[in-house]
Amino acid sequence: MTHHGEPFQIHKHTKNLEQSMSTYDLWIEGRTYSPAALRNADYFDDFGLSDYARATLDICHQWLTGQPTFVLKTSGSTGAPKVITLTRRQMEASARATGQALGLQKGMRALVCLPTRYIAGRMMLVRGFVLGMSMVVVEPSGNPFAALLDGGEWDGEFDFTALVPLQLQTALDAGHTEREILNRMQAILIGGGAVGSSLYKKLQTIEAPIYHTYGMTETVTHVALRRLNGAVRADAFSPLPGVELGVDQRDCLTIRSVVTGGKVVRTNDRVDLRADGSFIWLGRVDNVVNSGGVKVQVERVERAVEEVIETLADPQFSERRFFVGPLPDERLGEAVTLFVEGGPFDRELEQRLLWALQQSLPKYERPRSICYVANFAETPTGKIDRLTTLLNR
Repeated sequence: MTHHGEPFQIHKHTKNLEQSMSTYDLWIEGRTYSPAALRNADYFDDFGLSDYARATLDICHQWLTGQPTFVLKTSGSTGAPKVITLTRRQMEASARATGQALGLQKGMRALVCLPTRYIAGRMMLVRGFVLGMSMVVVEPSGNPFAALLDGGEWDGEFDFTALVPLQLQTALDAGHTEREILNRMQAILIGGGAVGSSLYKKLQTIEAPIYHTYGMTETVTHVALRRLNGAVRADAFSPLPGVELGVDQRDCLTIRSVVTGGKVVRTNDRVDLRADGSFIWLGRVDNVVNSGGVKVQVERVERAVEEVIETLADPQFSERRFFVGPLPDERLGEAVTLFVEGGPFDRELEQRLLWALQQSLPKYERPRSICYVANFAETPTGKIDRLTTLLNR
């Protein structure tokens, strides 16, 4: 079963987007570079640049001098990190599709605050060059606005950015100024992790459109978006223009587009693919606990845990990272288990949490115990590495 993506309307003011190939200045660490300066590598003479800034400027130089292919590493969040080669044509197609879907246009200003060595940050740079946006680049941090606000060199206006959930959560918690900056944007992308119920509620107070992304390095970042706030927020992801979606015999999503080089990319993401081409993400096919013959999707249990923690409103819960996974069990084969980072909760607190989960989940999905791990293993991009954590606990 295959569906072609057409759910996004192309904004009227982007009708000449494909002809809009002009580039604008890039700002980083207090220095502004024109396209000509980046193309000629004039930044080589700028002493005092951080390693991050110099590596980012090297990427810009490679793009502006016409490099035809780019080698990137995957983050390792869905398996062992691997090296992938992407063509310039794939990256340009991805940038244009995002521009069409979000109404991005020449002359806008983008904030680039994701690691540029990985695909999400790299494509923010490419979108700037392909769509003709100026770019402000800051080294990734929990609150990407903090350094700009403290420096006093910047007027606080952006049209577009992409953030991970932690960055958006931190910015919203920081104060009124960050909230106003977000409100004035034309579009905000959020990806690289799940959007929890607490953050989701906070997003409803933001005026700017916020979109959750679905994609990976192999698809040159996102190939589908879902609106998270406002009157048109949605539960389902809608594919970008030109993206063909299907499901395989495992009910896992398949993707074919110009951004995949015309090849079918098979994912390990179980989805509910709808007739209109949109889909509900159910979870990773390999994130399943087989407990007594019942296959439990851990993402569903994790959502319930998050909601319970929010209801209990105890800082000892909310400040801890967690995930759900299997522990060997003599009777069940695998037992659904809640893994919590850090030292044990006190006994009463632990029982409150387990009791609340019993009330909110079917019997076979309830965590049977809590396993405490001093420190979770992480991928290079800071996500929890479940497999390594389970192997090393």
